[in-house]
Amino acid sequence: MGHHHHHHHIDSTTGKIKTAFFLNFFFTIIELIGGLLTNSMAILSDALHDLGDSLSLGLAWFLQKFSRKEQSDHFSFGYRRFSLLAALINSVVLIVGSVFILTEAVPRLLNPEQPNAGGMIALSILGILVNGAAVFRLKGGDSMNQKVMTWHLLEDVLGWVAVLGVSIVMLFFDVPILDPIASIGITLFILYNVVKNLIQTMRLFLEGVPSGVDLESLSREINDLSEVQSTHHTHLWSMDGENHAFSTHIVVRAEATKEEICKVKEEVKEILHPISLEHITLEIEYEDEPCSLQ
Repeated sequence: MGHHHHHHHIDSTTGKIKTAFFLNFFFTIIELIGGLLTNSMAILSDALHDLGDSLSLGLAWFLQKFSRKEQSDHFSFGYRRFSLLAALINSVVLIVGSVFILTEAVPRLLNPEQPNAGGMIALSILGILVNGAAVFRLKGGDSMNQKVMTWHLLEDVLGWVAVLGVSIVMLFFDVPILDPIASIGITLFILYNVVKNLIQTMRLFLEGVPSGVDLESLSREINDLSEVQSTHHTHLWSMDGENHAFSTHIVVRAEATKEEICKVKEEVKEILHPISLEHITLEIEYEDEPCSLQ
């Protein structure tokens, strides 16, 4: 039985999420007040979305910190998966928020109200700066949690660019319907990407093979090794979207020596090296020995 693991420091990820949380939270308060004062559905839709993001970031910050705990008797793989749980909850929060915004914005299409375009311009410029700073702070993260949060904040920046464009047009022309149209457009765009992220997160929760890794090809390479007769019970899954685990049963000749078995283990680890593996478990079986799991 071979076992191998290594640790990645995620302190920087936690610090980045913390900064993005405070940036987002304080701006959300400004935004909610601004949205009510300017009577803009587009601003309020972004405010509600940002409120969802703030809650998500707070949760992500807490769970990312929690995920750094070492393994215990109850969680032998450690707490990495709690980071993934944050990504799942975040996605659900944003879907619920988006549906609520749509129920508010659609009636405004039939009865549009003129918002304060000047106030909208000021808020949207502030929105681009604050969310842009949060994206810059979070970018480059590898964890699923951090990627989900970066994507949400980047969407906010794009949303504010759209609001800025709409408010400039409304400053010069009397077209109040643009406000709910912008709100619905932003929300549908967000909803589409959140659902995509939710599907990816659920795949990791259901222990699917990490995307970008060809398990069939890996198995073929291991089976092609000169000392390997066959392999079975081969599994590859992800802890948190960033760190993966691999296990397999390797059948060798009945007369294989200790040196040959050590060589096989090293060769298999070499094949697996390009993947970010937190755990590798190799069960060595002799060809005249029945598998305990069959």
